[in-house]
Amino acid sequence: MHLKEIMTSPVATIAPDSSLADAARKMQKLDIGVLPVSNGQRIVGIVSDRDITIRGVAKGLDPERTAVREVMTQEVFTCPATSDALVACALMEEKQVRRLLVMETGEQPVGIVSLGDIALHLRREKAGSVLKRVSEPA
Repeated sequence: MHLKEIMTSPVATIAPDSSLADAARKMQKLDIGVLPVSNGQRIVGIVSDRDITIRGVAKGLDPERTAVREVMTQEVFTCPATSDALVACALMEEKQVRRLLVMETGEQPVGIVSLGDIALHLRREKAGSVLKRVSEPA
């Protein structure tokens, strides 16, 4: 099974200069927990609801004045849309990440594949294995 068959799309992005509050509102509106951060040309990071909470709000940063770039994760892991889902599982396990950006050609993502997508579309045993390995202490 290819990632393009199980990924969630389309992908909403946010600019690095957007506020944490703007990112949180966008996540709430779209009912999502992560936004790739795009400078308009390419992806420069990824910000999750956890990043906003733990790296921003819990440290006392003002969500209306703090830019997404200040709390985003800069290292973003990707897979081509034509990759086999099991290849994505292996990458998620290796890098201990819960989501991968799915890329077609160029620098813009066409989807996101998450542990939830894996759980819905692959064997239950495989999804449990991936979750266990992703959640192990580094």
